[in-house]
Amino acid sequence: MRYAIYFAPPCGTALHALGSRWLGRDAFTGEALEQPGVAGLSAVTGDPRRYGFHATMKPPFALRDTVRPEALLRAVAALVAKEQCFRVSLKVSLLDRFLALVPREPCAPLHRIADRAVRELDGFRCRPSASELARRRSAGLSERQERHLVDWGYPYVFEDFRFHMTLTERLPPTDADRFEAAAVEHFAPVLDTPVLIDGLALFEEPAPGAPFLATRHFPFPHSVAEVAA
Repeated sequence: MRYAIYFAPPCGTALHALGSRWLGRDAFTGEALEQPGVAGLSAVTGDPRRYGFHATMKPPFALRDTVRPEALLRAVAALVAKEQCFRVSLKVSLLDRFLALVPREPCAPLHRIADRAVRELDGFRCRPSASELARRRSAGLSERQERHLVDWGYPYVFEDFRFHMTLTERLPPTDADRFEAAAVEHFAPVLDTPVLIDGLALFEEPAPGAPFLATRHFPFPHSVAEVAA
């Protein structure tokens, strides 16, 4: 069993519906969904489909033997209790040859929440396996990212954190423009209006390689703060 702390728009929101349909699976229900009629979309969304529509705040980790899931739930609840809702404008962007929804402008609250999640929940995770470390290093890490991997179990944290909601696997250059245009059209209803960031979700991977499921949503308790974007 592995756990992850993600931002995932709650069921009933337009962003949740659009993202789940794009990937072909609802991470909250596990239901398979019909994807938009874009040639080849199923093939390039296989990996993000397994993880579910989300943005990573605390990357997947196995619990240490000395802690119980209930303690993790309490820690996540304590983390979100200090935050407040806010809005951010999103756009479709190509990052390292994969498509994602990203903020139109830098958003300090997203970075702060991700930094807190990495630090405050670090005591719950097991050290990554040798194979996991090797897989991360095969991407080619900077010295800082290598330190992050050793210290925090994941290279893309703190200064290297980028809030993104993954939409595809890496795309061939010949297909990137086509899929990007399709994503812009599909997500158009949520690209013109700032979306609400209103909590965090606990995702679980019940067995190695199994689809991740969103098992708990932790709402931020405080009032909305508008974020210029």
